[in-house]
Amino acid sequence: MGQSGQSQTEATRKTIEAFNEVFNRHDADGLAALVTDDTVFEDTSPAPDGKRIEGKAAVVEFWRSWFVRNADARFDAEEVVVSGNRATVLWVYRKMRNGQPWHLRGVDIFTVREGKVAAKLAYVKG
Repeated sequence: MGQSGQSQTEATRKTIEAFNEVFNRHDADGLAALVTDDTVFEDTSPAPDGKRIEGKAAVVEFWRSWFVRNADARFDAEEVVVSGNRATVLWVYRKMRNGQPWHLRGVDIFTVREGKVAAKLAYVKG
């Protein structure tokens, strides 16, 4: 028997919270435990459509190298809206750039399946 709508929404919220916490620790191995084998990530660059990365190994490797290049980066969730197995996260990406604090605003659209992220589609302002 499937989850009720409310319990599925609660499970999705817990998955997204865990994903965001592990992400901000820059823990690629932790992320690997939270994504499906067939996960999809759509990056915000290059413009205009971004890059699509498919499969756990490729997505985790992307994040592993991204964490090295962006050691001080942090995503702060401003709002998380969850319905069933879908979540929309409005965020602010913060880091230092040229010795100055810098930020970018955006949104991720997640699909969660069986407690793991099956898709993370990222969009930015500007």
